[in-house]
Amino acid sequence: MIDPLKKLIALGSVLGTALAALSACGFVEIGEFTGFGEKPTVLPQTPAGLTLSAVEFTDLPGWTAERHAQVLPAILKSCSRIGKMPMNKAWGPGNVAGLAADWRKPCAAALRVQPGNGAAARYYIESRFDAFLAAAGETPDGLFTGYYEAELTGSRRESARFQVPIYAPPPDLKAVKERSGGRYLSRNDIFAGALRNKGLEVMWVDDPVDAFFLHVQGSGRVAMTEGNVVRVGYAGDNGHKYASIGRELIARGIIPREKLSMQSIRAWITANPTQGSNLMAHNPRYIFFRELAGRDGPIGAEGVALTPERSLAVDRAFLPLGVPLWVTTIDPLNPNKAFNRLMVAQDTGSAIKGPVRGDIFFGFGDEAARRAGNMKAKGRYYLLLPKKTQIPIS
Repeated sequence: MIDPLKKLIALGSVLGTALAALSACGFVEIGEFTGFGEKPTVLPQTPAGLTLSAVEFTDLPGWTAERHAQVLPAILKSCSRIGKMPMNKAWGPGNVAGLAADWRKPCAAALRVQPGNGAAARYYIESRFDAFLAAAGETPDGLFTGYYEAELTGSRRESARFQVPIYAPPPDLKAVKERSGGRYLSRNDIFAGALRNKGLEVMWVDDPVDAFFLHVQGSGRVAMTEGNVVRVGYAGDNGHKYASIGRELIARGIIPREKLSMQSIRAWITANPTQGSNLMAHNPRYIFFRELAGRDGPIGAEGVALTPERSLAVDRAFLPLGVPLWVTTIDPLNPNKAFNRLMVAQDTGSAIKGPVRGDIFFGFGDEAARRAGNMKAKGRYYLLLPKKTQIPIS
């Protein structure tokens, strides 16, 4: 490892992506960037509490065993967003991510990597990026959890079976939140019928517990009685702070902390329907949804479709969306097995707070739900930043 005292980094000018041109299928690299206006003269500012220290790729746990080619589709999705930024745009909190121009060549080079070629993908990453260990001050360990795309059964029509509405954002959502301290109706208000018969129902589903976890996950696939599958995603919220029902179950002494998982929470609610309904009402936060037509995955905060086990939700107060990261933590189903992945920061979450905090997207299906529901472990991540990006030395 390079001496961290020599290269202690405050998250400064970091990421950025500039692609000189867009071709029909992506970016085309052309000569040296000559600029569209002057670079900002203001030095990058460090988000308080986050430090980065340079390391070699050989220092990354499990790096040589990674299937590097599998992350390239996720990188290209982020590049497609970054490429739309003005090249001289400062990116990230406090100008933390440098300029979009810093990523012109890395994104263009990604297009030239042969799909599925692991050796070429690894060479691309090592030749275009530098690695930096992230830390909260002097503490590199943080918390890693997981989420997934919920699966539900639904209908376009309300019936005796399908009684739980999935609502679109109310037209007065923004106005009400602006005049009431950022809050709209609570979950209890909405459960009591405050939004019924207003034409806001996207669909109805048959299980209130499924609907609750759809709200927690923020996206889902709904198998419709009409025979098709509809994907829904986050479209807004009521502004209330998220309250963890898992934490509440621990506080009540119902489920021991070491046995808490999404599966244990769900099992308790199912076995105790009346108390379970009251428990779900403990969380006042309510999510509104929109239908996502023709998408290959749920849409994250970056505006791109998420990739299972390659997309990570982070705290945007510290990291910019679009930055690749090397994540090293513990496998959710095997405490004796490491979980090492090359991922891309492409999402956020109301509970994802802190300099070293990650929420791993596991995809959809029973296996994804099991992995996400049991994912809660300490870990670290390393940012991969374009070579030759100006980085302030603290």
